[in-house]
Amino acid sequence: MKFRITDRIPAATQDMRTEDVLRNIREDVAEYDSIDYIYVLEDSKLLGVVSIRELLSTNGKVGDIMQRNIVSITPEDDPFDIPYMALSHGIKAIPVVDQEGRFMGAVTHDEIIRILKIEADRDILHFGGVFHRVIDQDPGALDMVRSRVPWLVVGVIGGTITAALIGSFEDLLSEFIALASFIPVMVYMSDAVGTQSEALIIRKIAVDPSMKPLLYIRREFMVAAGIGALSSAFAGLMAGLARMNTSLGLIVFISMFFSVLAAVLISTASPLIFRRLGFDPAVATGPLATILSDFTTTLIYLSVASSLL
Repeated sequence: MKFRITDRIPAATQDMRTEDVLRNIREDVAEYDSIDYIYVLEDSKLLGVVSIRELLSTNGKVGDIMQRNIVSITPEDDPFDIPYMALSHGIKAIPVVDQEGRFMGAVTHDEIIRILKIEADRDILHFGGVFHRVIDQDPGALDMVRSRVPWLVVGVIGGTITAALIGSFEDLLSEFIALASFIPVMVYMSDAVGTQSEALIIRKIAVDPSMKPLLYIRREFMVAAGIGALSSAFAGLMAGLARMNTSLGLIVFISMFFSVLAAVLISTASPLIFRRLGFDPAVATGPLATILSDFTTTLIYLSVASSLL
């Protein structure tokens, strides 16, 4: 998807006075697509930006009041990062510059809203297993099948592997049947926490592409440890009381704690890895991270149970 760049916007030099800029805008207001900001240029390069409010409330040279710390993008940037950049910095339009810093125009508020709507539609379709190819066009039935089946196949393969893992512990489960009843609880908890971490890291990547991954993962690990300790203590207590079995409660406690840690690390690291490999983290992370998290959770749970029993 390409975003629209508007070049019909007011510009000025830093030596111009605010009243002169306002007079020029009034004379040519019908020629502009947006007058939220005035971009300050020198030799076609973007030096700063001034809002129309600042022009109306201040007298003097434009260069004295312009903002030099500019939030800008290039034509090669991901268009779906634009709404998050605008929201996180509280701005209505984002200037576009080339690799040499030359001003090309701006992405105005109406284009930002259009991109945001497309992304919202895409996310809704992703929940149904519909991906890039069929979002910007009216798909036929065959196109929809082709776009959804691969991810469903991945899910079936992952589920089959997890089922085989559970089958390898058949003797243990047959002797202690209460273990089987808590497998859905373990899987749900790791998936729920992992989904939260996945959403947070994808939003962080979109808002702050220059983020430091190791610092973020370290902080998320500390958060996961806290969540894991609280949720596993509660789940272990409930399991022990429900079955009147201290061993079962201890198994659930230990397993859930390490499962939550594993799920958070998988869901946090996966988008970073997919991003490095050039895949869309929002598309690739969900199915694969969920499958890997389910398998890891089941393995931890049954391994802990086998050790303690």
